[in-house]
Amino acid sequence: MQIVRVYSGTDGESHFEDLTPDQLAEIVNNVGPGDITLNQRQYADQEHTYHNAPRLQYVVHLAGVSEYEVADGTTRRLVAGDVLVAEDMTGHGHIAKIITEDYRCTLGIPMK
Repeated sequence: MQIVRVYSGTDGESHFEDLTPDQLAEIVNNVGPGDITLNQRQYADQEHTYHNAPRLQYVVHLAGVSEYEVADGTTRRLVAGDVLVAEDMTGHGHIAKIITEDYRCTLGIPMK
């Protein structure tokens, strides 16, 4: 299981950081306001543009394969069971791509 944080650095760019299960345990015990969302996106529906996280949230990958990219070209590929902790609400943002040709299903949980 991968736990990957994407965050905005002081340079205005998004960066990745690997987190431990203990760090994730601290995050999941602090659910924030807002809906828990179940998202299903198809391969054909995606756009490959930089965007910021819409809110502080962690995203649990349930099905499909996603690839995330930050401005320096670094990528991370996440599969079912992996978690993305999305904290880059400002700055340049990141790209999210669906790699499988069917769909990606994720669960988005808001953080405090």
